[in-house]
Amino acid sequence: MCVAQKLAITMDDLPANGMLPPGVTRAETTKNVLQILKKRKVPAVYGFLNAKKLEGNADGAEALKLWAAAEPVGNHTYSHMDLETNPAEAFERDIEENEPALELLEARDNWHWLRYPYLHEGDTVDKRRAVRAYLKARGYRIAQVSLDWEDYLWNTAYARCAAKNDTKAIAWLQSSYLSTAAEFLDLGREQAKLIYGHDINHVLLMHLGAFSSTILPEALDLLKKKGFKLVTLEEAESDAAYEGDPDVGLHDAGTFLDQWMQVKQIKYPEHAEKPYKEVEAVCQ
Repeated sequence: MCVAQKLAITMDDLPANGMLPPGVTRAETTKNVLQILKKRKVPAVYGFLNAKKLEGNADGAEALKLWAAAEPVGNHTYSHMDLETNPAEAFERDIEENEPALELLEARDNWHWLRYPYLHEGDTVDKRRAVRAYLKARGYRIAQVSLDWEDYLWNTAYARCAAKNDTKAIAWLQSSYLSTAAEFLDLGREQAKLIYGHDINHVLLMHLGAFSSTILPEALDLLKKKGFKLVTLEEAESDAAYEGDPDVGLHDAGTFLDQWMQVKQIKYPEHAEKPYKEVEAVCQ
């Protein structure tokens, strides 16, 4: 019998990713997503927070309170800072600036997990090592990502199409989202086999936005159909694969698996690309 592959779902850019359709609030979207996660008995989903998005944003603050009451939170830096375009010291300050909000939320679980914005871990090896040493000293673990279909692309597009009440375009967004998700779930598993000789526990990156609550039930169905068993972030990262570190400076490298593909110079399996242009153009 085939053993289900373990996968942890994580959500980035709390409390706000992308635009919202008219009349929809962040709190409402968050409530809907939380209801789906609860109904489907999804194990704890870490939400990674940028506290700068809370400034003058009562709706965002409400959304975040709702999230933290139900699910764990982690650090995504204060301002979603890009380590590639900033020195390590500035990046470390941005991590610290995010901590008061995390402490105030009285999170249910340990919030000492960092998700690098843009998944950028440093364009020089010195930066990469400096930030990793800093994180270790402050008791942080890195919330790596092995699977990512850049679901955030669909959030703003959905908000535009919902504003126009374009049901045909929304149907296309749903089908393109699910076919892209399927493609990149398969690709990630192929990458793992090429790098490690076998599949690994996976960490999936998603974003909390307008389209999330609409498409989430179907995304969860897809994960099940692909043979994934949902687990916590801790359990997923108990896989020995997450102990490794490519330990090089990389530019815009993508997931943890993409980084290893670059370092080991492994050729990518054939796969369809993400529909960036089409999603960008829809309902404009």
